[in-house]
Amino acid sequence: MPRDLVDVLDYLLPPGEQPSHQRYETEKVGPVESSRQPTAKLGRSRTSRPAALPIITLPIGDRDVVRAAFAWNLAVEIARFGGNVTLVAPADGTESPLWPAPGRGPLGSQLALVQARDMGELNRAALDIAVSRTAESADGGIVIVRVPPEWMNRPSGSRALLRWVLLFASPESSDLREAYALAKWIVQAGHATRVGVTIHGARRIGDAERAFARISATALRHLRHSLVSYGLLVDDLHIYRAIVAQRPIGLEHPQSRAARALRDVARLLLEDARNHPVG
Repeated sequence: MPRDLVDVLDYLLPPGEQPSHQRYETEKVGPVESSRQPTAKLGRSRTSRPAALPIITLPIGDRDVVRAAFAWNLAVEIARFGGNVTLVAPADGTESPLWPAPGRGPLGSQLALVQARDMGELNRAALDIAVSRTAESADGGIVIVRVPPEWMNRPSGSRALLRWVLLFASPESSDLREAYALAKWIVQAGHATRVGVTIHGARRIGDAERAFARISATALRHLRHSLVSYGLLVDDLHIYRAIVAQRPIGLEHPQSRAARALRDVARLLLEDARNHPVG
């Protein structure tokens, strides 16, 4: 079925109010589980174990604390659904405000800080982890890789990092232009199978719909490439409290809109990892 905000944003509407029927213009990626039970495991459709876990790349800047928090919290929520998940990021030799301590984290999620100076080295480190963790992933999983956006200008040896990319974007025009520029570079690099977008910072459902429609239509027109919608993440006070506490939003404030949004986006990502592998 097509993805739209009806799939993931009912928590933004008052009880009894029906969501808009305007749909995102996006790739058809198959049915999505509707259960929101926080401890439920999603069904698997694949019968054979892959040689490596799928890798999804998230371009996130060194000072982009909010999007880094989104990445870490998505890893925790994927683990909640039973996925084997590791968040991989380049280590800079200092204690980073973007992440908690590396190693095993909440609900079995893992954070790995690796020595990498460019995309090629990060690509090799991510592949090693994707291969080594697949033996532990009876219920599937994902390796999430944080890439500094400026590294993407030097893509040598980074094929695995460009097959599946998730871009965060707010409805601001400048932010959408930046996300489109990244999508254009990724598609023109020739390795991308799937480029997805998650909107955050929208005040209303309609703002998010229009933001995705703009970037999706532009990509389809100029790049002849369909972008995949991965819903909306909510920027609210719980996000910032969780960043300061370095605790997952889903554990600190499980009933908040931010936590529920994270669970929905994590569910979409894990479903795609299990049912629509990239290669």
